[in-house]
Amino acid sequence: MRVPTRHLIEVMGTVVTVDFFGSEASEERDEALANAEAVLREADRVFSTWKPDSPVSRLRRGEVSLSQVPSEVADVLGECRRLKDLTKGWFDPWALPGGVDPTGLVKGWATQRCLRALDHVDATGVIVNAGGDIALRGTDEDGTPFRVGITNPSDELTLIAAVEVNSAIATSGESQRGAHLFDTRHGTFRTALASASVVGPDLTVCDALATALVVGGDEVMDIIHRLDDYYALSVDRNGDVRANPGFPLVSE
Repeated sequence: MRVPTRHLIEVMGTVVTVDFFGSEASEERDEALANAEAVLREADRVFSTWKPDSPVSRLRRGEVSLSQVPSEVADVLGECRRLKDLTKGWFDPWALPGGVDPTGLVKGWATQRCLRALDHVDATGVIVNAGGDIALRGTDEDGTPFRVGITNPSDELTLIAAVEVNSAIATSGESQRGAHLFDTRHGTFRTALASASVVGPDLTVCDALATALVVGGDEVMDIIHRLDDYYALSVDRNGDVRANPGFPLVSE
């Protein structure tokens, strides 16, 4: 198997990798890649809470209204509201200090849109990886489904599981985000789990569910268990692994 063609994009405080499998260089691919990069940079420009002049930063400070910022902000906040209800408040961007902060799903949302911008690239498969939030389509050039390794949260040089992914996977935990996961129920920065991974058809949803799961623990795992097409794996502070039925673990 040939090594995939890899492109690196430094944006949103991380390095996003775009891998093309079974694809030849072409003007069409270069144009699609430029469009995909533009999607990520625009998301960073609009949603970054680290940039004081971003529309979301200005919205949080009350300098502008929702009608005065790009329409994507209302779209994302609408999805945040839906996922807040779905997770019974464990995912709640409105409970964060400093005002509404959709960071818990924006990276997944932007990465999913980035992959969509590459839909027409002639390739057997494409993987977009934004710091552990992964959206993909297709297979490698031999037709083999993609496998993603889940690292041990206490030792990132080892894997605790491998999972077969055909759409999206998001992993959340202090090793991915540092000590910045906010427990909206108790009003403090803390997590119930060491790590949580969610697979499903849409990375936006996976991202929010993984964020909720690592904070909410068993209650959120039970919520995910009742969802169609979304599955979760968690690692607790003792290193014990739990996956709900249907999680596509690969047994070697």
